[in-house]
Amino acid sequence: MNAAGNYEIPKLLTLSEVSDTLRVTYWRVAELARKGAIPGVVRIGRHVRVRQDALAEFIRDGGFRLPGGWRRRPPEQAEGAA
Repeated sequence: MNAAGNYEIPKLLTLSEVSDTLRVTYWRVAELARKGAIPGVVRIGRHVRVRQDALAEFIRDGGFRLPGGWRRRPPEQAEGAA
């Protein structure tokens, strides 16, 4: 709510707009949204949108880390393959 007591509708971004902002592929954003890794996801029927304020806070807070860091495979698989 704003100072006048009215509810402010947050701006909703498409997954394409989010992918442009994060500089990752559309499909990666769709996967992260489906897994719940991106906050502020709003589903309207089959359409998926992301609240701009939630995305801004997510970026400001540093996002999230994947287990294992940047590696494509978990360490135990990488060592076993050698």
